[in-house]
Amino acid sequence: MSQIDISTPPKRASFPSFWSLGALLIALIVVLPILSVIWIAFFPSENIWPHLLSTTLPRYLKNTLILMVSVGAISAIVGTGTAWMIVRYQFFGARWLEWVLLLPLAIPAYVGAYALVDFLEYAGPVQTSLREMFGWRNSRDYWFPEVRSVGAAILVLSASLFPYVYLIARAAFREQSSSGEEVARSLGAGAFARFFRIGLPMARPAIAAGTAIVMMETVNDFGTVDYFSVQTLTTGIFSVWLESNNAGGAAQIASTVLLLVVLLVTLEKLSRRRSRFFSLGRSHRGTPKTRLLGWRSFVAFFACALPFAIGFVLPASVILHHAVDNADRWQDPALLSALLNTLTVAGSAALVTVSLGLFMVYGVRLSDRALPRLLMPVTSIGYAAPGAVLAVGTLIPLAMLDHALADGLEALTGRDFGLLLTGSAFALILAYCVRFFAIAQGAADAAMGRVSPSLPMAARSLGRTKGQVLSAVYLPLIRASVLSSLLLVFVDCVKELPATLLLRPFNYDTLATRVYEQASLENLGDAAPAAILVIIVGLCAVALLARSSR
Repeated sequence: MSQIDISTPPKRASFPSFWSLGALLIALIVVLPILSVIWIAFFPSENIWPHLLSTTLPRYLKNTLILMVSVGAISAIVGTGTAWMIVRYQFFGARWLEWVLLLPLAIPAYVGAYALVDFLEYAGPVQTSLREMFGWRNSRDYWFPEVRSVGAAILVLSASLFPYVYLIARAAFREQSSSGEEVARSLGAGAFARFFRIGLPMARPAIAAGTAIVMMETVNDFGTVDYFSVQTLTTGIFSVWLESNNAGGAAQIASTVLLLVVLLVTLEKLSRRRSRFFSLGRSHRGTPKTRLLGWRSFVAFFACALPFAIGFVLPASVILHHAVDNADRWQDPALLSALLNTLTVAGSAALVTVSLGLFMVYGVRLSDRALPRLLMPVTSIGYAAPGAVLAVGTLIPLAMLDHALADGLEALTGRDFGLLLTGSAFALILAYCVRFFAIAQGAADAAMGRVSPSLPMAARSLGRTKGQVLSAVYLPLIRASVLSSLLLVFVDCVKELPATLLLRPFNYDTLATRVYEQASLENLGDAAPAAILVIIVGLCAVALLARSSR
């Protein structure tokens, strides 16, 4: 007679929980557009890769690299220099400049491009004043730099994006202890020596991270480079897809952009992998500010005020002037329709993105599986991928699914329902979710990490379910972080232009697309009201950033 060993009970097959499956599904949805771009690029219906390599791709890549390097270098210099002066010196207007230097973030780069051209063009106030002052009759009587050029695009993008470096560098300089500076000062090191030998090396990881963000945003830009007629990889996606009607070629260019972004992120991480800085003191003591007087105070004020004037005062003044002069355009039904569409699609995308981010982070925390934990960091790649790339990876597979769905419904019901996914704002909302998922996921992960583990454990011991723990324990404690991420995602959706242009339904305008279309027609009067609304939304995000960085 055989004996049965009952000392160890047989292992029961464990199935993933609802939260683990949900987190895994969300991660796959976020990563799928990137995988779609790679798949379509390697297996296009019509391979034009040899044609791209021999004709347009080298020019697209060259211009993109020139913009990335130039904008990144200028933003790093301006952002780091202004941050150092604000943190280390006390001069006239320093307290005011500390916060207004963030305001250029509220101006989308394409709005700054329209304002700069309007200000400097032949019929603009600058050239008109010069002709009146010197008695010149036409443009042949004097020389003026070309307004629509690569240099102008670099200037506009740098003025719009340098606050990313400024914000991160300012925090890094504030965290530095005064002991190093005191030792250098006692050894006779001057102000420049202390900056280049102590302050800058210790802040280099933060500056590199900010510069990488600027360069990725430069790659993502479409409105500015298109307005200045600079052919980049992003504009190449538009021309190959929309003008040549070649989705495979657009995916191949998009894969080049994606590879460029991955290389940029990798280089940024490798550049600071061995950088380690520690504070040896038990108590951190910040460096006291040096007071500047006389001409030194004026120079410091001018150096910090100039980027603010170019990045915010100039574009905001030009756009506001046109908005006031064309007050009747505020009642245009097309503007009201664009505003309603923007609130609907951006609000829906923000709610869905934050909800999915919250669900995923909570699901990964509850999961005992390795796969969801490995996929969660990968979901942040959407924020690094340009909007045009995500549009290619979203629309092409979604269109195939939409046609299959329409055919299936017609076979079942006998009615033609049309395209339900790509014929509505669904594709646009999905692209927004993928593009800005990293914001929601990062905010939720950081906020949940600050909640003491004893609180959810106590709730579970009292019989609360996992869903009840999320709603009754976590949500009240992380409400501020959730609302902040909701606002940031909403603002980014409002300003996003490349993905919106490619994925919006027919005759469906948002504020961003209305600004782009009207300004492209040289009709800045009609574009100004929509641009003002976009700027106001951007100011809300800047106010939130300023409040959180105090």
